[in-house]
Amino acid sequence: MSGIRVLVVDDERKIRDLVGSYLEREGYAVTLAATGREALDASIRQHPDLIVLDLRLPDIPGEEVARSIREVSPVPIIMLTAKSAEDDRVAGLRIGADDYLVKPFSVRELGARVEAVLRRTGGLRRRVSFAGGRLVIDRASHVVLVDGRPVGLTRTELDLLLALVDNAGRVLTRDQLMTLARGFEADVAERTVDAHVKNLRHKLEDDPHRPHYVETVQHAGYRFTAEPDA
Repeated sequence: MSGIRVLVVDDERKIRDLVGSYLEREGYAVTLAATGREALDASIRQHPDLIVLDLRLPDIPGEEVARSIREVSPVPIIMLTAKSAEDDRVAGLRIGADDYLVKPFSVRELGARVEAVLRRTGGLRRRVSFAGGRLVIDRASHVVLVDGRPVGLTRTELDLLLALVDNAGRVLTRDQLMTLARGFEADVAERTVDAHVKNLRHKLEDDPHRPHYVETVQHAGYRFTAEPDA
């Protein structure tokens, strides 16, 4: 499980610490958050591979947190709640949750569900390559290789690349891209986004004017078009 990042969001410190300690013992890198705002910020800054999200938070309802995250990221979400009614579970899954666990629960069961969701969604793949290995992205070390050579990306360029790769085939608007790179409070001019993408292309592409990886979709945004290697 080395390098797998899990964000645990719960306003009850006892539950938050218990879940965090157990997942750390299982080998995960854990970030803890007590509020919806902390969760939204950490979901952008920490690039978690999975989020364990309590629905009852003191500032923003967990359902709204899940909706906001799902608008810009496919990161797997396991919801925690005291609600056991079938309608509540169905509503949570429709929001975009990948699994649903009712309190009280055992940390062993949660751990098993975390592992199952990661396997089902491909979250255990920390290193991915494209074009027969010409482009390699190692999330754990934040290293990007082009033709076997490390490429020096800025933090924003790396975050933009990860956002595009995580949403491969999907058109992301400039606002969505900068939300993923800078956070939900980001307010960045479109020209700035275009400049970052231009720099990214110059570092990744053989011909930046005929990009193989990052495609411009006119009047819409950008899309990552390459398929990952088997």
